Amino acid sequence: MKKIEAIIKPFKLESVKEALNEIGISGMTITEVKGYGRQKGHKEMYRGAEYVVDFNPKIKIELVVAADLVEKVMETIREAALSGKIGDGKIFIIPVEDVLRVRTGERGADAI
Repeated sequence: MKKIEAIIKPFKLESVKEALNEIGISGMTITEVKGYGRQKGHKEMYRGAEYVVDFNPKIKIELVVAADLVEKVMETIREAALSGKIGDGKIFIIPVEDVLRVRTGERGADAI
């Protein structure tokens, strides 16, 4: 099993969710986060004053899948999140040792 963490632009969340549903991925956790990479911050105007916004709003998607689905899920997320502009995001793959479903006590792949 692998945990996939994807950081994407907020307006791409719905298209990523729909694309994952189409390939049979139905569960995920979403967190609103802020950060920056190569794009750094940007300047904005508020009541005539200019100020720097250091962190940009992002969405973090977390899901655990069977190891044989990782490539398909990664490519699905990449295609759905792609805008072609800087700041499209990153996808991280993390090994998962075990999973336990609290309600039923199921473990491993049965608990996903």
